Amino acid sequence: MKDTEKHNFVQGVNSEGKSLDEVNGSVEVPTNGGFWKTLMAYTGPGILIAVGYMDPGNWITSIAGGAQFKYKLLAVILISSLIAMLLQAMSAKLGIVTGKDLAQLTREHTSKAGGFILWLIAESAIMATDIAEIIGSGIALKLLFKIPLVVGILITAADVLILLLLMKLGFRKIEAIVATLVAVILLVFAYEVALSDPSIAGILGGYIPQTDIVTNHSMLYLSLGIVGATVMPHDLYLGSSISQTRQLDRSKPNDIARAIRFSTIDSNLQLFIAFIVNSLLLILGAALFFGTNSSLGHFVDLFNALSNSQIVGAIASPMLSMLFAVALLASGQSSTITGTLAGQIIMEGFIRLRIPLWAQRLITRLLSVTPVLIFAIIYHSNEAKIEDLLTVSQVFLSIALPFAVIPLVMFTSSKKIMGEFANRAWVKYLAWLVTAVLIVLDIYLLGQQIGEMIG
Repeated sequence: MKDTEKHNFVQGVNSEGKSLDEVNGSVEVPTNGGFWKTLMAYTGPGILIAVGYMDPGNWITSIAGGAQFKYKLLAVILISSLIAMLLQAMSAKLGIVTGKDLAQLTREHTSKAGGFILWLIAESAIMATDIAEIIGSGIALKLLFKIPLVVGILITAADVLILLLLMKLGFRKIEAIVATLVAVILLVFAYEVALSDPSIAGILGGYIPQTDIVTNHSMLYLSLGIVGATVMPHDLYLGSSISQTRQLDRSKPNDIARAIRFSTIDSNLQLFIAFIVNSLLLILGAALFFGTNSSLGHFVDLFNALSNSQIVGAIASPMLSMLFAVALLASGQSSTITGTLAGQIIMEGFIRLRIPLWAQRLITRLLSVTPVLIFAIIYHSNEAKIEDLLTVSQVFLSIALPFAVIPLVMFTSSKKIMGEFANRAWVKYLAWLVTAVLIVLDIYLLGQQIGEMIG
């Protein structure tokens, strides 16, 4: 048997139609290694998932939550993170057991026309996510290097081609680069929060849900914004694909069970890091901006506030502002990598369009850059006006989320598709409850956002 044929047999899936074919099954895992050695082999995909839960689109909401309501909304971040852990574990399991990603399976269970419509919805979600990343990266480049915003946006369109080079180096290199960028974000905000001297008792108390989160209309609206911005549709497609980067013999149930176990641990550990980052953002808002009546609706507002002693007190300095911009750039760049991979998964899975990788990634990126670039030109690079696109992007995410979550719960609960690895009864019912809550929240948010846009 030739090596390539042997590899395909071990994978248990024909190489034709594999998700992310160039990296599918490319990472070796020990078959008889100890716990820590095996965990290290499976560690990586989770960090690519986690960046979607701490991308620039979440920043304003989390910091504003702290600035307006101090530590009370930390409980919302905790609940959102637990929901993310549940859904992403199911997503990884789907890919490991079936050898197909969520987009491929959804397409298989719909008509050709239905698959095309679902692709348009999923592609809109990718564009919406990309918009936040492009805006964040473009503004960060302007704040750090005084690069005109239009030029910065064009740079973000070109940087996606770097991913082609990274893919040549191997998927583990991509995981390492994203992990480094996430470490930068974590360290920057940990340092800034430490300087802000927050109340430890207030933080611990904030993780306990309080009734006024529901009874206070303003607090409820911001809480819904935090939850709505946390669960990203593209991450569910991405998770079902990159969980397949580890080599696996699907003819052995024990190997599948082990892959599910370690992939779930990896996912939960990395999402815990995202939970820490989002908590730090809210704590920073509470410690520095609560009671100051500062306008913190845009990235530039936050950048300026951190160097204004009248707002943040004695710790104010240009260095704090620059560190914020560095973290913003790191967040935008890490999210760029994962968003582009998700775009390829969705394009190949839904419409089965296989074109050269450079063209795939450039098309996906240009679809997202174009509206931001048009806004930048129309509003003469006014950052505040351009950031208003974030509101529009949240509308697309709200529309797209049910079309990713519902199939995910259906497929992972189906014994016909998952066999013995189908969701247990309590997981299935909990997942449907979470899905119903997310849909209700998104419908409410969608109505509010449309009302604001019309108003």
